[in-house]
Amino acid sequence: DCAYLDEYKLAISQDTLIEDVHFSQSYMTPCEIAQKALLVNISDVLASGSEAKYFSISLSGNLDENFIQEFYQGLNEISKEYNIKLIGGDLTKSSKITISITIFGDYKNRNISSRKNAKPNYILAVLGEFGSSTQGLYNLQNNIKDNYFIKLHKKPVLYPDFCKKIAKNSVFPYAMMDSSDGLVDCLYQISQKSNVKIKIDYSKIPHKTSDKNFVLYGGEDYSLVIALHQKDFEKFPELIQIGEIKEGEGIFLNNEKLEYKSYEHFN
Repeated sequence: DCAYLDEYKLAISQDTLIEDVHFSQSYMTPCEIAQKALLVNISDVLASGSEAKYFSISLSGNLDENFIQEFYQGLNEISKEYNIKLIGGDLTKSSKITISITIFGDYKNRNISSRKNAKPNYILAVLGEFGSSTQGLYNLQNNIKDNYFIKLHKKPVLYPDFCKKIAKNSVFPYAMMDSSDGLVDCLYQISQKSNVKIKIDYSKIPHKTSDKNFVLYGGEDYSLVIALHQKDFEKFPELIQIGEIKEGEGIFLNNEKLEYKSYEHFN
């Protein structure tokens, strides 16, 4: 999800979050909204193998002073946690809250990821769990009291240390994505760009929700999905192998071809 400017070793990404599409004030505070908005952008840069360095933000809405102060408090907390600097942006009035962030990452002396890098006989591995954020959203929308899933929906877990480690220590080309649009979407994107078949074992996929559809197709977990060489896989014991890359095409779950489904913004 990043553009690479190789001349400057610069990775750039942009995400937009819109009220009542990506979040609701009925269950998220201004601080929580800001934190998630910045985290999902940081995740894109980390998943590229780059280090997040700077961001700019445009915030629109019918906002009062208290909202703006709490919102920027949330930004400040995440900025300090990930050592990333705010370098500019814009503030305007509109009928709904819209947050657009552009983020800049540095990949000097790093082996960065590409969806085109998966090859036959590679390992398909993951870091993190799947379906938890969607379960959290479901619980919020249905007034189900829950601390674990709701917390993960509001504030996703990222993996900056691992992303740095794989970018610094991998020898072979690798494909790495975050699961912002779901596990199957990641697999489909890698399969299509690399022209390979991906076989996975459902029993190996880390998950805590009992909803299989959430595990496979639910988004906003920001867990890592990685196709990498066996020799590189052995360097990273924190990874869990859930499948393998083969010659061919398509995604197969326990030897049955999976239907591709992902969130469509304009349907």
